[in-house]
Amino acid sequence: MGRDAPSSASSVISISPRAFFLEAVNEALQHRKVKTLPQVRTYLVDLLEFHLTTENLFDVVDDSGRRSRETLAEMYLRASLAEPRMRMELLKKVGDKALYVSGFFGDSLQRKVVDVDYYAGMGGTAYATLSECVREAPAAQMFREFAKRFNEFMDVLTHISSHAFVQNEENILRLYENYARTGSDVARERLLEKGLIAVPMEGAAKKKQ
Repeated sequence: MGRDAPSSASSVISISPRAFFLEAVNEALQHRKVKTLPQVRTYLVDLLEFHLTTENLFDVVDDSGRRSRETLAEMYLRASLAEPRMRMELLKKVGDKALYVSGFFGDSLQRKVVDVDYYAGMGGTAYATLSECVREAPAAQMFREFAKRFNEFMDVLTHISSHAFVQNEENILRLYENYARTGSDVARERLLEKGLIAVPMEGAAKKKQ
């Protein structure tokens, strides 16, 4: 008697978000002809995985439960006034936010008062300052790499955004903001349709009654 045919479940190939992003980062770096440090590759994968959910993109919650994003300038000012450990955390946050938003939502930023150049400037400055604060030599080298080549890595994320997800001319950032602010089921469904695969309902504010 022949072997049983594989079940449909066993024939489905699943891939974790991290494995997906690792493959996407490697492909994008190769396509853009960007050679960099191994720790930079890992950092980019961590960055993409971290921002899979709206809680990590819209991390300020007001008294009504609505989510928003603190501006880069506000975060950088807080960093300059903070004690050393908090300063490093805030500088990293400024750099990461600037890199992710400018890479994934660059087209949307072109129609805003604050454009991509602002994000690149703030992000590069934050990473440069952070490289002078950290004690570990490999980390300092990595953040200097991000500071000096911010635009190159921004283009790497833009490549991933345009090839790994279904994009169109719609303002994706505005759709994200609408979902984070209102918890709209429609906005959530449209984000899922575009390939933004981890947008949990518990991360959004409750819809208005």
